[in-house]
Amino acid sequence: MTELNTFTLAAARDAMRKGEVSSRELTQGCLDAIEGAGALNAFVHHTPEIALDQADQADNRIKAGDAPAMCGLPLGIKDLFCTKGVASQAASGILNGFQPEYESTVTTQLFDAGAVMLGKLNMDEFAMGSSNETSVYGNAINPWKVDADLTPGGSSGGSATAVAADLCLAATGTDTGGSIRQPAAFTGITGIKPTYGRVSRWGIIAFASSLDQAGPMTKDVRDAAIMLEAMCGHDPKDSTSADLPVPNFEAALTGDIKGKVIGIPKEYRMDGMPAEIEQLWSDGTAMLKDAGAEVRDISLPHTQYALPAYYVIAPAEASSNLARYDGVRFGHRAALAAGDGITEMYEKTRAEGFGPEVQRRVMVGTYVLSAGFYDAYYNRARKVRALIKRDFEAVFADGVDAILTPATPSAAFELGANLDPIQMYLNDVFTVTVNLAGLPGISIPAGLDAKGLPLGLQLIGRPWEEADLLNVAYSLERAAGFVAKPQKWW
Repeated sequence: MTELNTFTLAAARDAMRKGEVSSRELTQGCLDAIEGAGALNAFVHHTPEIALDQADQADNRIKAGDAPAMCGLPLGIKDLFCTKGVASQAASGILNGFQPEYESTVTTQLFDAGAVMLGKLNMDEFAMGSSNETSVYGNAINPWKVDADLTPGGSSGGSATAVAADLCLAATGTDTGGSIRQPAAFTGITGIKPTYGRVSRWGIIAFASSLDQAGPMTKDVRDAAIMLEAMCGHDPKDSTSADLPVPNFEAALTGDIKGKVIGIPKEYRMDGMPAEIEQLWSDGTAMLKDAGAEVRDISLPHTQYALPAYYVIAPAEASSNLARYDGVRFGHRAALAAGDGITEMYEKTRAEGFGPEVQRRVMVGTYVLSAGFYDAYYNRARKVRALIKRDFEAVFADGVDAILTPATPSAAFELGANLDPIQMYLNDVFTVTVNLAGLPGISIPAGLDAKGLPLGLQLIGRPWEEADLLNVAYSLERAAGFVAKPQKWW
């Protein structure tokens, strides 16, 4: 019999509804897999009692004929989502011991749809990182291995590792500059960042509020469609949440893309791009053409300014959002010496609680917002952002339905290899434009490099057209035929 933890969401859903397997059996299979995978450091807070209780409730709902979309499906939850009564630390020492009194909107909707929470997943501290190496828990490790340990990507590295290693059937992620799509590409799974405003941000610990967006990380495109639908919906508690109907994303997966226009942006052909990435992109283009799509060369002229604009805007918003962590109300508070006042408490608490990368970004953000530099940096970056958004609007207005690019500039790299922050930031070169423009983007695995490591392709869609984007991705997924899995070594 197939190991239950290797099921896709769709396969597990169908098997439960036919009575071939129970949610408790599925959940226990995942809990056993998690217990044997400590070396991967994917799960950082384990909730087996909650999981089995939710599984039993799901089994009762299925028997009663009340089985919503996610009923009985075991998931991992990124540590950035607030979960009531369960540690929610954003992988930061400054939130040590924090257990929220409330549930995020996304997890509330997933649990209302019958999903099961196996535990909380590792990530970069406050989602600031591209390799999961800034986590207070230590880094998660990519289940794909050649010689040395590899990064699973970041910031949703624990989510990517857990899905790729079959520790859960799917996981939640968040994406501020590529934090769903880059780790998905590094681990051979699927990850979609929906349009900004499609999924509520309420109860997600904030990094950069105008860029953050939650999405699913799954084993294939169909699973992404199933889980995304459960996560979406208008939320009055989030002022940026869109009051739009949520389509049936799974029903949109026909695989028929005849007549669709796919844009290939010339600005994404970077100097020094590895030949394997070039070849993958070329192969993906040919696959879409063979499926009946029209492929068109396009220009997104302000792409070259995206990375610097992002690394002004995101730290600026982070410095504002993280000001609330002061040791007064919740989380870590530093021990004070005699005579220390409130200023010393703030300084010591933040110095102890925030890691080096978070401190770096907070200082950059504070600098670009300061008097005398606001116009030179922050306002200029906002203007560049508007131009990037306009580039995409012009291309879509010209009839392009989706844009195909590489997901990352390389396969997964060794942990500790990118010690220079600038080199680390370059990992986001293909993904940040999507966040700056508020567009939906999906990464799907499409091939292996010479070492046998997965490589991903990215599709970028029109705003609010996740259904069409998922269908194009589904067609590409079928053509690519990626079925490789990491060899179990952990």
